[in-house]
Amino acid sequence: MLSTAILNSTITIPLEPGVPIEIPLSSIINAVLIFVAGIFISRILKRQIIKASRSTTHVWIINEDTATAISNLIIFIAIIQSLNALGILAHEIGGMPLSKILTALLVFYFAYLLAKKSKDYMISRSPQSKLPEVQVKAKLFYYTVITLAFFLALNIAGISGELGTILAAAGITGIVLGFSAQTVVSNFVSGVFMYFDKPLQIGDAVRLKDASGTVVEGIVEDIRIMSTRIRQWDGTLLRIPNDKLFNSEIVNLQKYPARRTTIEIGIAYSADAEKAIEIIKKVLEDEPYVLAIPAPRVYVDRLADSSVVIRIWAWTPSSLWVGENLLRSRYHLLQRIKAALDKEGIEIPFPQRVNWFANELRVKLESEEN
Repeated sequence: MLSTAILNSTITIPLEPGVPIEIPLSSIINAVLIFVAGIFISRILKRQIIKASRSTTHVWIINEDTATAISNLIIFIAIIQSLNALGILAHEIGGMPLSKILTALLVFYFAYLLAKKSKDYMISRSPQSKLPEVQVKAKLFYYTVITLAFFLALNIAGISGELGTILAAAGITGIVLGFSAQTVVSNFVSGVFMYFDKPLQIGDAVRLKDASGTVVEGIVEDIRIMSTRIRQWDGTLLRIPNDKLFNSEIVNLQKYPARRTTIEIGIAYSADAEKAIEIIKKVLEDEPYVLAIPAPRVYVDRLADSSVVIRIWAWTPSSLWVGENLLRSRYHLLQRIKAALDKEGIEIPFPQRVNWFANELRVKLESEEN
């Protein structure tokens, strides 16, 4: 009799001011048992999934992150069932039903898991050659799903109408926030346009020039929805907002597998230009990274103030003509050409000037007096 009386007793919980809720002790016990069972089941499942991840080939989905997500999901469901056993879900908090709030949270959490796992799957299943493009697609899909899920959760919770009222009543604060968000929106839109325009990809060597004339060179490390990260040749990481990047001059140094390089060599007017051209051609033929097709071209480009300028056009693999690879391509080639010309007695002159005087210049020599 005493135990029955205890189970039938009630506990008052002030969920809202002035609206106390009386909950039977038996319901509280049931809620606690449901919650404890949920925690127990979640831990067992998490342990089993982690154990299975060590022997499966589907690591992209059966891993520790998945185990944690499922464990959290079970705990969340256990909390909902516990609150339902207490009869609290029918009540409101701040004018919103508690059941709708929890449903909105559950929808958003499911959408987050779907977006994250889908992004990871797209990246893990992508071939290496298409990885940069797939990474951008995966991130765009992830942020799109998260954004849609956020507004869907607001609508389920019944906040969408109140949210419009709050924004309308914000007044000057809203205007200030709007101006502040212009940069964010601009970066986002520029990132979307860059995805479809595809001026560069992750791993490309690029040269950027903005409106002020500042030049930046390096490797594209990451393309995000708001900004792009460039690893410069000196090892520093540069973050560029997408709106500035979209409006800058972009030179992709590795868009195509081969590119033409141009080198100018000045020789003395007294030197044999034909002989110099043949010497340079022989050096180009001996270099393995200079492509035979298209064939390199060497010709006299112009007659400069102090030298006869010979121009060299040579096609080389794009990867060998950027960053540190210049040490074993361009600079090595210049060194070999210089050595070959010196060996054959072809002079590479320094700047010279010839002065002419209107009148005959007379020089008086005086012997040194002892």
